[in-house]
Amino acid sequence: MKKRLKCVALSLSVALLAGPAAQAADKISDGVVKIGILNDLSGIYSDFTGRGSAVAAQIAIDEVGGKVLGAPVELVAADHQNKPDIAANLAREWFDQGKVDMIADFPTSSTALAVMEIAKQKQRVTILSAGVAMAAINEKCSPLSAQWMVNTYALAAGTAKALLKEGRKSWYFVTADYTFGHSLESDAAAMVTAEGGKVLGSSRHPFPGGDFSSFMLKAQGSGAEVIALANAGSDTVNAVKQAAEFGIGRSDKQIIAPLLAYITDVKSLGLQKAQDMYLTEAFYWDFDDRSRAFAQRYYERMKRMPSASQAAIYSATLSYLKAIEAAGTDEANAVMEKLRSMTIDDAVIRNGHLRADGALVHDLLLLQVKKPAESKGDWDYYKVKAVLKGEDVFPKPSSTCPLNAKG
Repeated sequence: MKKRLKCVALSLSVALLAGPAAQAADKISDGVVKIGILNDLSGIYSDFTGRGSAVAAQIAIDEVGGKVLGAPVELVAADHQNKPDIAANLAREWFDQGKVDMIADFPTSSTALAVMEIAKQKQRVTILSAGVAMAAINEKCSPLSAQWMVNTYALAAGTAKALLKEGRKSWYFVTADYTFGHSLESDAAAMVTAEGGKVLGSSRHPFPGGDFSSFMLKAQGSGAEVIALANAGSDTVNAVKQAAEFGIGRSDKQIIAPLLAYITDVKSLGLQKAQDMYLTEAFYWDFDDRSRAFAQRYYERMKRMPSASQAAIYSATLSYLKAIEAAGTDEANAVMEKLRSMTIDDAVIRNGHLRADGALVHDLLLLQVKKPAESKGDWDYYKVKAVLKGEDVFPKPSSTCPLNAKG
């Protein structure tokens, strides 16, 4: 009898000691938090997303000690090859078999929209750090999705308004012929006409593009003061390089304005070709002490500075994990509710608030590329012309998103 009592007491003691950890793990589905990075690992968008996005996510995971609510945090990554069907198949596999809780990145908007729908069905979270099409917060909005960095309207509001204020009223667009490009051109064109400017025409190139010479020569021939590039990644880089070969955009009368460009693009172009271009970005590594501290940690692992999209992955991952901790669970709806109640203020995102439609409204930076003589060294590429307040550059909630009616 005494031996039996001793065993019972010992079992109770072990249970009590294990209690807090066991209770914490019970709040996490499958006993682990799994985060997936789904992006372009080998194609035209790999430079500003790719492996660097996974590294940025891991920095955030390490920052919280690799655990949340006592459960380990794991990271997986895959290449969606910029194809929505591949992205959708990977997402289903991750959700059903891999037990992934949240997927982030999506440099191609069509892949983002495909995965958002599956995630909504599976009750999982998606965070778009690179997908910028307005559809994600308008007609395709989801209560379980966030567009973490920028959208095409905010990009247009930053760059287009700055150039229009300089008196550059006539515009011509060279546009990637898919969802993202169409959205970016549409938002920028609307901004131009609303501010008293005029759109002289547009050319749409295949995605991904190869030879941009005919498109750029047609744009030059239009006489437009601004040749606006509604594309991204190596498409933007190649368009600017080929324009330089013809001397396009090198005079005060006509300039080239990429509507979505990253510091990695400027690195590829070199300051000689990129100098004086205006850009709107949400992150620049040399903005202040906090941005420099994160960038240094990233540089130690990648030997290069992060793009704004890669930096967004760090912010999104860190905020997601903090929301799980605050919610006491990784259940998708509870986590998203907590994210919407938080102020996002970290090394990357400043003064951020997540709306019901999934738009993260936050401050952006209006940047101008330095001349070669102005740069003090590698990656010292930008002059910060202005901090753009989120409420001034992000669009108002649209009635096309049914979530906005709920507040």
